[in-house]
Amino acid sequence: MKHKTFLWFVLPSGVAMFLFIALPIVSVLIQSVYAPHEQVVIEVENCGPFGCTKATSIDQAATAALREAEPLGRFVGDDIYTNRNHLAFAEIATLWAGAESLGMFWSQLLNLPFYGALAFTLTYTFVVTPGAIILGFLIALSVNAIPRVFRGPTIFFSLLPMIVTPLIGALILFWMIDARGILGTALQAIAGDPTLSVKASTPLTWIMLMVYGIWSSAPFAFVVYYAGLQTVPQDTLESAMIDGASRWERIRYVVLPHLLPLTTFMALIKIMDNFRVFEPIVSFNAAAHAQSLSYFIYSDLGGETRLLSSAAATSVLTILGVAILLSPVLVRTWKSFGKA
Repeated sequence: MKHKTFLWFVLPSGVAMFLFIALPIVSVLIQSVYAPHEQVVIEVENCGPFGCTKATSIDQAATAALREAEPLGRFVGDDIYTNRNHLAFAEIATLWAGAESLGMFWSQLLNLPFYGALAFTLTYTFVVTPGAIILGFLIALSVNAIPRVFRGPTIFFSLLPMIVTPLIGALILFWMIDARGILGTALQAIAGDPTLSVKASTPLTWIMLMVYGIWSSAPFAFVVYYAGLQTVPQDTLESAMIDGASRWERIRYVVLPHLLPLTTFMALIKIMDNFRVFEPIVSFNAAAHAQSLSYFIYSDLGGETRLLSSAAATSVLTILGVAILLSPVLVRTWKSFGKA
């Protein structure tokens, strides 16, 4: 393909990426180093027969003029990134100096808003990503091994978590784990505690959210792997069978290496998706026990006081987090294509 033809071919995608990805990121980065102007307060002294009193009021005109002169706000640099609601460097130094043990330091660190949200986000990502990929692969292997007459209905039921609206699926599971639901009642019977409530326990809430994440994400991995299994060289599989390879050995030495590029692709997609976990927390009304970085941003943008600068700083940190998590996979992919 000629360079000119290639340029015109990629130009629409490049322009779209610049307008809808690059520019918004730059805008968020700029907003994160500016804070809203403080209101101009004036102090007025009123004197009367019984003495003088002082009263304060907001100078609306001066405040409006200041905001008009500097619409971005006042430049604060990295102050928003380092304050208590984000990286909290000063608070961490204080905790480290006063902590009696490493465990005590970690428990106090997780009480800081950003690090508490980061802990849940990383835990969710590192549990749900491999869990969904492994479950999807096992489902694909099972469906590929059954007779063709049963594959259609099995594929349909396997795709239900992806077909059902995420909010509806989350609400169904939410009702099931209620103390009066089938799963909630079963857990009470297993634990022998009639007062056990998943919704009131932070560890059980985390487990519930991750189970839902794996359940809702596995169909995507199943579809990708099932399509990939149709491209596995049958000659190689038959040769392995003739050589006496067991089913596990065929999967390990033939199927898995063949599907490795698909696994890399799914790892990239699911890491980005799971690191931005938001909907399960809202659907399960689990904000009291689990908050992610995305929910942290949502909290800053909600309510009467919109903390745009704080939300922007958290967004930038989230982007950096995704980039750090993706870097090993991207480096591996780069090396693979370099060798090829």
